[in-house]
Amino acid sequence: MTVAESLSPSSPTRLPDLIQLLDAATEAAGTLRQQAVEAVAAKVAPGGKLDAAALEREQRAAHGLAWVATYVEAIRQIASYARRMQGEGRFGELEALLTQIGVAEYLSQLSGGVMMSQGEIVRLHELGLAEKDHAGLLTPEVRALILGTTPAARARAVELIRDAQGTATFGDSGLDETLEAMREEMRRFAEAEVIPHAQAWHLKDEYVPLPLISEMAALGVFALTIPEDYGGLGLGKEAMCVVSEELSRGYIGVGSLGTRSEIAAELILNAGTDAQKQEWLPRIASGEVLPTAVFTEPNTGSDLASITTRAARVGEAFRITGQKTWITHAARADMMTVLARTNPDEKGYRGLSMLLAPKPRGTDSEPFPAEGMSGGEIEVLGYRGMKEFEISFDGFAVPAANLLGGVEGQGFKQLMQTFEAARIQTAARAIGVAQSALDLGLRYGRERVQFGKPIIDFPRVSDKLAMMAAEILLARQLTYFAAREKDASRRCDLEAGMAKLLAARVAWAAADNALQIHGGNGFALEYPVSRVLCDARVLSIFEGAAEIQAHVIARRLLEG
Repeated sequence: MTVAESLSPSSPTRLPDLIQLLDAATEAAGTLRQQAVEAVAAKVAPGGKLDAAALEREQRAAHGLAWVATYVEAIRQIASYARRMQGEGRFGELEALLTQIGVAEYLSQLSGGVMMSQGEIVRLHELGLAEKDHAGLLTPEVRALILGTTPAARARAVELIRDAQGTATFGDSGLDETLEAMREEMRRFAEAEVIPHAQAWHLKDEYVPLPLISEMAALGVFALTIPEDYGGLGLGKEAMCVVSEELSRGYIGVGSLGTRSEIAAELILNAGTDAQKQEWLPRIASGEVLPTAVFTEPNTGSDLASITTRAARVGEAFRITGQKTWITHAARADMMTVLARTNPDEKGYRGLSMLLAPKPRGTDSEPFPAEGMSGGEIEVLGYRGMKEFEISFDGFAVPAANLLGGVEGQGFKQLMQTFEAARIQTAARAIGVAQSALDLGLRYGRERVQFGKPIIDFPRVSDKLAMMAAEILLARQLTYFAAREKDASRRCDLEAGMAKLLAARVAWAAADNALQIHGGNGFALEYPVSRVLCDARVLSIFEGAAEIQAHVIARRLLEG
């Protein structure tokens, strides 16, 4: 009997077998990860010290290590999820099938080649692993999992997904009742207020309406993780994930509205003075103040150490001069968190400071009605609803009291403290986009009839849907794990980076496959899946491009 057959309703007693196989596979994958770290370290860290030039030269191996480690962590977290759900009596047939399908695929890729992107597949020998290491991964338990993922298993998973259509998630998310109630509330809001309008907002490149933003504020979207002392809800990052996921499932332009509030609030909470916290946090929580993050420059991208925008102290104000780009929701924002160089004599990160810069809200006709500030919109393929801008500062004044923390030269360090939460939230947004793609692909597969039957009955269509659902479950559990680590005040930059790296690729794969299921209709602008494809594409670029993210993960693994 295969693993897939043992998971059928007629054999419920065999479920523990899957848990045992998952535990054994996790151990084998964990061993491979350690071997991979040692093999790549031999290339880039001779004598035990990381060599930056060697790391760049061996970038493919290093980034391959990041992807291998991400797969292994995803397997570990889905195995933990399976044990926990079984103990609570919540690990049903669908959860088991999706777990098995997802883990088997990732184990197969670890053995045969991991997809860093659609055209880049890294194999174990490129990392410096020996044949014995490769063979060591393929234990009897790993082989059983891989061989157990049969066409029948995938078909059965899709049959169960069809029966569950309309539910919040396909497969138990593993969250408690409070968070699931929050999910349902956000799902109802998105279905009633977002989904019916999202395609029109996208096609017309319109802002998300301000009345809708007010409704989101009333639901507590901007107050989630702000402490109650400052008018917030005092919830954790796991709650932030649920809200971001469901709103992004409706439309990423809505799901991303809370990101800037989250970044600004975390900056102020971690580094702000008492006066800055009292001034800004209650207004961010209520939605009165919509912040925007002003970090990126035209010629720097992810190289923040090269920022040239200058903030010179003149009396009781800083005067900002320079160029910024890819600033989301900039015109309608009320406050900018601006990263600028306050000490031109300090090179690199040390001369950077963070300013809390108030500004008036703009309009389409006059986006920046403020002295010393101008700019224009950057037209984009997707990720609309907030609009992207380039900004020029020419002596724009910010009160000196708005220097974050009241100390110059701390801007990069302050920003670094927000990266974990920002990447966790981006992973959650990606999961929402992937879930939207699955929703659309499933619905079209059921409704579209060809050759006398719904196209979902053809294996190449149902296989796509099964893998979408399995990868979403894997990415979701990895993201929730990172959020729980953050909520427990444990360092989680590695886990957050892995969650973002994987979830972004899962979103793109899901959107691409959902459009393929639609065939020619998917290429038509009237079909929402065309928008979801455009929205998904940006996820592996912003908040750290996939290549940068892999590089950061590799460094952390190699530095220990």
